[in-house]
Amino acid sequence: MRKFLKHNGLSVFFLALFLAALVGQAFAGHADFNEGQLRHGDPTMSMGRYVLSSAFGTAVLENWQSEYLQFTLFILTTIWLLQRGSPESKPLNRAGRESDQDQKVGPHARKDSPGWAKVAGFRRVLYENSLLVVMAAIWVGSWFAQSITGVNEYNTGRLDHHQLPVSWLNYLGRPDFWEKTLQNWQSEFLAVGSMAILAVYLRQRGSPESKPVGAPHEATGVEG
Repeated sequence: MRKFLKHNGLSVFFLALFLAALVGQAFAGHADFNEGQLRHGDPTMSMGRYVLSSAFGTAVLENWQSEYLQFTLFILTTIWLLQRGSPESKPLNRAGRESDQDQKVGPHARKDSPGWAKVAGFRRVLYENSLLVVMAAIWVGSWFAQSITGVNEYNTGRLDHHQLPVSWLNYLGRPDFWEKTLQNWQSEFLAVGSMAILAVYLRQRGSPESKPVGAPHEATGVEG
């Protein structure tokens, strides 16, 4: 167990934080939801029913989809776009998909390279783009799920006010959907942009997200 935790400490730590925060969000959201129900003279909801409700689903998924959009765009754009002096950027002479020799695929693969890096054809194409494909798939899936839970929550509010519900396609054009979506997108884009430029000038000793403390500001693609 000690060896497992040492080798997987980063993922285990953030998984534990995620689960703790998700549980905390469920308790806080449930209390807030029931307070709103009582103010309007409506029946309260049990915790089990709340975590399966559209209200909870929308609150969770609108953040998930923005996070995975951030990663999807960052993975894709850093293939070609550069930032001089940032460890978040490739060196200035490495823009693009790079050669097979640089990427150690096909005849340039090493003995310990993954099997799909050594083959040609569809399997290698899929493997060499697998990170982007999976991140994009999670983003699209969570965005779609957010839209489904969102339209259910939106229509519940409309019915409470004796208004007709709207269709899913109609909801996609509503300000309610895009306000919730864009408030998360803008914060993610700001965070990524801030990291890319602040890491040019600021340091954190020992972190792979920072350049070595003594590295010059103009050193690009150099991590600690």
